[in-house]
Amino acid sequence: MSRLLKKYREEIIPGMMQRFGYSNQWQVPRLKKIVINMGRGGEAMSDRKILDTAMEELAMIAGQRPVMTRAKKSISNFKLRKGTPIGCKVTLRKKIMYEFFDRLVNVVLPRIRDFRGVSDFSFDKNGNFSLAVREQIVFPEIDFDKVTKINGMDISIVSSSRKKEEVKELLLRLGMPFKKSES
Repeated sequence: MSRLLKKYREEIIPGMMQRFGYSNQWQVPRLKKIVINMGRGGEAMSDRKILDTAMEELAMIAGQRPVMTRAKKSISNFKLRKGTPIGCKVTLRKKIMYEFFDRLVNVVLPRIRDFRGVSDFSFDKNGNFSLAVREQIVFPEIDFDKVTKINGMDISIVSSSRKKEEVKELLLRLGMPFKKSES
C-alpha cells in the first residue's frame, strides 16, 4: 500500500467525516483517477519522432504506457485531418495514481522555478482539479541530457465529489500546496 493511500485511510477519512459531518466513510470524497495529457499538435503532424519521444517521456513519468490521441475533426486552417495523431495521454487509477500524486506534490511541484503554490481557481463545476506543468524536465525520471524539446502537460485530478469545498479540503489534506491568500 502506498504511503499516501495509507494516510488517506487512517487520517483523512476520519478528519473529513468530522469536518463535514458524514455519517458513513463512503460519503468522503476520494480520488477516482488522474489523467495526464501531452498535446503536440502541429509538430506531431510534421515529424513523427516528436510524438514518439513524447510518448516515451510520458511513459517514464507515469509508469504506465500512454495512448496516442488523434484529431477529432479536420481543421483546414491548421492543415489538420481527422484521425491524425496529435498527442498522447495516460489515465492513472488506484495504486499508481496515489504514487504519482505523492511524487507530484512532494517532488515535482517544489522543483518548479518560482513556485508559490497552485491556484485554487482551477476547479471545474464537477469538482475536478486541473493544473499545467510547462516543462517535463521537473520530473526526476526525465534525463535532462536526452531531452530534445521541452514539452508541457496537463494534469487533471478527478474526484468522487461534486462540491469544490470538499475536493479542495481533500487535496489540502493530501498535501497539495495551494497559494496563500493575501487577505
